[in-house]
Amino acid sequence: MAANNNEIVIGIDVGGTNTKFGLVNEDGEILEEGRIKTTDYTTVELFVDALYENISPLIKKHGDKTVKGIGMGAPNGNFYTGCIDHAPNLPWGKDEVPLAKLMTEKFDLPCILTNDANAAAAGEMQYGIAKGMQHFIEITLGTGVGSGIVVNGSLLYGCNGIAGELGHTIIRPGGRKHWSTGSRGSVEAYCSATGIVITAKEQLNKKAYPDSKLRQVKVDDITAKVINECALQGDKLAQKVYQITGRILGEALANFVMFSSPQAIVLFGGVIKAGDYLLKPAKKYMELNLLPAFRGRVKLLLSDLKEADAAILGASSLVQKSKATRAVHPV
Repeated sequence: MAANNNEIVIGIDVGGTNTKFGLVNEDGEILEEGRIKTTDYTTVELFVDALYENISPLIKKHGDKTVKGIGMGAPNGNFYTGCIDHAPNLPWGKDEVPLAKLMTEKFDLPCILTNDANAAAAGEMQYGIAKGMQHFIEITLGTGVGSGIVVNGSLLYGCNGIAGELGHTIIRPGGRKHWSTGSRGSVEAYCSATGIVITAKEQLNKKAYPDSKLRQVKVDDITAKVINECALQGDKLAQKVYQITGRILGEALANFVMFSSPQAIVLFGGVIKAGDYLLKPAKKYMELNLLPAFRGRVKLLLSDLKEADAAILGASSLVQKSKATRAVHPV
């Protein structure tokens, strides 16, 4: 059946730092897009107001089209309830936030919410490198570490709608304290952009690599982007940061592989710009820590979608595929 290009969907990716949005047609084309800073808004009501103010003009530009609804991916987004459940990386997400309800009331459109990494996985499955795969795990490496788990061609939501928090699994018991949750040794504490910066600062406190370009940067100005740029320029300290990160990530991926036996693990997000500096140690230590039955059978892939596109497209597909106006708990 041919796509109906008179119908469009609003796809929104709520991140810990930025929120990206777009108008998407049924061919998967992003007709309009934009972003706001998530951290600029102290309450969810102000955040929803800002989305409305920024998205409404885009809708008016396409007044000849019908908007079917809103699909949203957000940290700790609950597919069943439409709420954000205690998201530590959002300034207004510490409690249960009825985001889908607030969006429906503001836009007068049905809204479906899911975890941001689940949305990215949905986009990857429909439009990206995982197209056609029935079993894969999407790992999003950005401000935090998220995951979307696809089993038998469907996203895994679990009994309460929030399955897939692999970033908060413990890989270094008693290790680094997470800045928001207080847990020690989680994957996110080491393998997120935030964790990579902490690792770099730890390495800078040591006497090795005195000529590192990172030593020429003010400590407060060191970001994952700066570390990546230094690594690409041959900086040994920056490259060591990725070796440390890649090892921890690879050990975690081995656990994930033995949990669901996927065809592939797809890495997505700003951190993957490090390329082989991250991918090679991750692959090495994943394979080293797998049981023989799993070795050499799981592809480790980098997403080929533009960073903003997978989550926006995935979020929009929630509405495009939905026959109902609201997700309902199956129990």
